[in-house]
Amino acid sequence: MKKVMMMLAMLALPFALQAQTKFHDVEANEATGPVKSITQSGMMGRGEQVINFTKEGKMQAEGLSGMEYDENGYLKKAERSVEGPQGNMKITTTYKWENGKVKSQTMDFGQGGMTQVFTYNEKGAPASMSMDMMGQAMETPYTDYKYDDHGNWISRKMSMMGREMEQTRKIEYYE
Repeated sequence: MKKVMMMLAMLALPFALQAQTKFHDVEANEATGPVKSITQSGMMGRGEQVINFTKEGKMQAEGLSGMEYDENGYLKKAERSVEGPQGNMKITTTYKWENGKVKSQTMDFGQGGMTQVFTYNEKGAPASMSMDMMGQAMETPYTDYKYDDHGNWISRKMSMMGREMEQTRKIEYYE
């Protein structure tokens, strides 16, 4: 009996190690599958943004640092350095997860912050985002989704402060 238990433990070990090295950064970026990169445009005048991922699902982007994960590989916290009107600014984002999706994220800009809370549609893409930015509440619905062959969104419309915008993204996958 001891030999059987030892063999089962030895067989389970590679799977346990594999599970511990799987990061869920792809899911934090509203995608699933073997994503290699996401190139987004239409993000409120920020131009094109590229996020790369390792085969294990870990995010790599310019200015990204201080990433902390829980024991299941879910991103808890990340820091990003961005160029702003007053020079370089550090943004610390804290994530809360529910059922494998980001339920909310809080961004601390140093002088203030913002919390975003998400609801999801039947395909698992965000249906809306509620935002509280330094006491100012705002609701942003997402509509008119278009999906790629992997089931990830590549185009959507959003309405913010009475203005409708289209967000697009190109997703490259590992084979």
